[in-house]
Amino acid sequence: MSAGLQLIIAFAVFLSLLGLGMQVPFAIAVPAVVYLFMQNGFDAFNGLGLVSWGSMDSFTLTAIPLFILLAEILQKSGLSFRIYRGLSVLVARIPGGLLQTNIAGCAVFAAISGSSIATAASIGSVALPQLGQRKYDRRLSAGSLAAGGTLGILFPPSIAMIVYGTFSETSVAKLFMAGVIPGLILTAMFMAYIAVYTTMRPSAAPTEILTRSVAGIMGALVDVLPFAILIAFILGSIYSGLATPTEAAAIGCLFGITISVIWGDLTWPNFVAAMHRTVEVVGNILFIVYAAFLFSYAISYAGVGDDVTAFVVGLHLSKVEFFIAVFVLYTVLGCLVESLGMIVITVPLLYPVLVQYGVDPIWFGVMLVMFIELGQISPPIGINLFVIQSIWDGKLSEVVMGTVPFHLIMLVLLFMLAIWPEIALFLPTRMG
Repeated sequence: MSAGLQLIIAFAVFLSLLGLGMQVPFAIAVPAVVYLFMQNGFDAFNGLGLVSWGSMDSFTLTAIPLFILLAEILQKSGLSFRIYRGLSVLVARIPGGLLQTNIAGCAVFAAISGSSIATAASIGSVALPQLGQRKYDRRLSAGSLAAGGTLGILFPPSIAMIVYGTFSETSVAKLFMAGVIPGLILTAMFMAYIAVYTTMRPSAAPTEILTRSVAGIMGALVDVLPFAILIAFILGSIYSGLATPTEAAAIGCLFGITISVIWGDLTWPNFVAAMHRTVEVVGNILFIVYAAFLFSYAISYAGVGDDVTAFVVGLHLSKVEFFIAVFVLYTVLGCLVESLGMIVITVPLLYPVLVQYGVDPIWFGVMLVMFIELGQISPPIGINLFVIQSIWDGKLSEVVMGTVPFHLIMLVLLFMLAIWPEIALFLPTRMG
């Protein structure tokens, strides 16, 4: 049996297991073991012990549980309500009212949590009841929260970028910085769309009657300031080179606990609940990473990476044609495979090809995260769609339709990044 046919069988097993509802880590690990066995029987398993140790013995991966713990502490202490309340005073005067607060709130929480699910759930649970009471357009409300939640993996700290950096041996700090400007641009584009849409259709966003007293503005600043300081510390320490992402996450957790006690409702039971939830989430993520290392080992054992590189290079595709093929690949995968699964399955295969084409791995990391963002709001398995649908009384179809304009906006930003890579590379090239 040829190596190509064996790989096709492995991928068929992977997709079949996903279709049958098997959890992603097992759906990756089982085909990896099957593929190894097809290569050389039980002798191919001799290196699994070393792979198992090496995959988890990573300083970079230690940032993941710390950033997730930070997000869970802020969520359990109810501080997402304070973010939303403060921003509603500061930005709700912009056309679109509280819909603008959805995007701004997601951007702020994303820059703390690094998790799309945590961002969408935290801001969505606070925003949707208020949006419903005020008769905001249902589709646009749900779409803005589902799309805004995707900012969690573009703004640093990004769990997806940490995993990508681990597999591609790329600087996580530079990947974090590469996401800042695209994240700000995407946030501005989302808010601009909402402003234009609600100006053309005033019924979509009722006029908010808010007092603009000095006391009200000061109160809003007090709500937002702790998070601004936390974000500035995390990003500033990483950008200046004073701390690694892991060190910044550790100190960020301590600062997060402090502001959660002072400004939030962080009781001991809430803290224990945050710890339990962190263990569950981290266990799932690291299990996916471990399974992916098994799959990567199977691919390297068979020499498939070299074969794929030789095959793609032999097609003599131009760089533009290659990117179109990658775009189609990730568009299809985004509708079928969970975000981390997309990274861990494709990066070991694509990375050698990227090197041959002279593609900057930091720039490609941002493009990959954008593709993942699209996948998170694309049916049938877009996780953010289900997060938003689960916390309101609407239909999933309304959430899906509400995200369509935001899909198009993301595609525009992808096009901009393809034409002007400097958008992503400006900050990383200026790091020490």
